Amino acid sequence: MHPNPVFHDADTAQNLAFARERGFGVLAAMAQDTPMLSHVPFLLSEDGATVELHLVRSNPIARALKVPLRVKIAVSGPDSYVSPDWYGVTDQVPTWNYVAVHLTGVLELRPQEELHDLLDRQSAVYEDRLLPKPPWKTEKMTPDVMEKMMRMIVPCRMQVTGVDGTWKLGQNKPDAVRHVAAEQAAAYGFGSQADVLAALMRGAKGSS
Repeated sequence: MHPNPVFHDADTAQNLAFARERGFGVLAAMAQDTPMLSHVPFLLSEDGATVELHLVRSNPIARALKVPLRVKIAVSGPDSYVSPDWYGVTDQVPTWNYVAVHLTGVLELRPQEELHDLLDRQSAVYEDRLLPKPPWKTEKMTPDVMEKMMRMIVPCRMQVTGVDGTWKLGQNKPDAVRHVAAEQAAAYGFGSQADVLAALMRGAKGSS
């Protein structure tokens, strides 16, 4: 997380809503002094108290879950390089604007019999975003093949103990300067969804 408090103006509800909508992040854990990372889709509960996900059984994090682990999930949003020339004022430096939310908590394995329900709920959430396409459901799978696939993965649940978000959108710049940079980012920015980032920059509260 960026240390400047001006970039932490989003409240917990906004950070949770962002993470829930994104539904994908980098799971980070430590075991025997070794950092482990895994890219995971997840479900975040409506109250923000729990995260549900599954891991491949051979994943090092899954193997380390003989006991619950303290973990973080880093959820990244739109980002872009911002050129100093885009501000239209002197004495600026290059930077990178972005949105990121970190969920901190304790991850544990769940009983294997919970896996099918988790997969059904996950796919339902994602398939709903593809409507009017007829939703894919697990019953479309041949039962033996489905059972074989499920033996390869394990269900996990994280109890969320902390939420922090960085919305680095140029809030430390005057509104007019930030709006000019946002227009340039929309036109020329590179990164991930620079146009979406530019819209957030326009809507941010600046220093004037």
